[in-house]
Amino acid sequence: MLHFRLLPTVRSWHPEILRRVNSEPESRHPGRARALAFGLLKAIVSIALLALLLSRVDMARLWTYARSASIAWLAAALLLYLAMVLASAWRWGLLLEAQHVHLPFSSLTSSFLVATFFNNFLPSNIGGDVIRIADTAKPAGKTLATTVVLIDRGIGLLGLAFVAAMGASAGHHFGPQSPVGPRMLWAGFGLGAVIATPLLLMPQSLGRLLQPLRIFHQNWVDARIARLTDVLTRFREGPAALAGCFAGALLVQAILVAFYLAIARSMNIPIAFSDLAVIVPISFIVQMLPVSVNGFGVREATFGFYFSRLGLPLESALLVSFMGAALIMLFSLSGGVVYLARNARR
Repeated sequence: MLHFRLLPTVRSWHPEILRRVNSEPESRHPGRARALAFGLLKAIVSIALLALLLSRVDMARLWTYARSASIAWLAAALLLYLAMVLASAWRWGLLLEAQHVHLPFSSLTSSFLVATFFNNFLPSNIGGDVIRIADTAKPAGKTLATTVVLIDRGIGLLGLAFVAAMGASAGHHFGPQSPVGPRMLWAGFGLGAVIATPLLLMPQSLGRLLQPLRIFHQNWVDARIARLTDVLTRFREGPAALAGCFAGALLVQAILVAFYLAIARSMNIPIAFSDLAVIVPISFIVQMLPVSVNGFGVREATFGFYFSRLGLPLESALLVSFMGAALIMLFSLSGGVVYLARNARR
């Protein structure tokens, strides 16, 4: 429900992205109604899951965990999240440099902070990607800016699957009945690599795959295919950028696991890094499914399932998940400040 209160403000903050919203013809109103209904359905799913989980916890024990939280460990978690943002901006910069687009690291970092704010205060993470594309569209061009962000996303997803597979292979605490085992995770990583490799090694193959789209608008599609092929060719000629981006993706995922580990340590919850290396990436994958509002409910259910496999109480799982979400939202407010400040300078 937060989204519906914030959307008018967001429209006024970023008119170059959402300038068409207020000028939509009447014929699009049914589409708005469907979007509203879908958003309401996701809110119902999140509320129902949270209500079910909270009905099964001991509130006294929940409060005991929360009251014992160490401020020093929580501060360390916030610093780790800052390190994650810096690593993400550096990784993004590597891809842009490979395309001969040179932007200051400070600009990329501020853009990523703003994107983090939009990701956490809109009901999906698409808003943050739109911000990143808009911030690099002028020096790079829209097609290149979009392609770089999509490739960054794809490599990040591969890194997430790799870390989860490594964690599942290193720790055997979840038992053979775990719904997502090491084999499945390695298979997912391998499938992603198999799909991505031909596109990067043989850029012309993407053009052939997209040829059927020419029936809609031949000249427009041909121009985009040519630009995409050129982008992929540059990446093929500079593989170090892709390798560095993948290494950065692994670093980002490791920092996020450490972020949740610091939260668990703040409440003396005995859980290992290798266990969280499975739980955290899988929870991120689950949150990508468009069935809840910003992952609320499904994320907590995922934490609860795996914590119970480790013999840990449901209360500890919910608090680690809730505290993580709260700290991320608190940190993301800095992106809102950055956005307002740079708009004021303009």
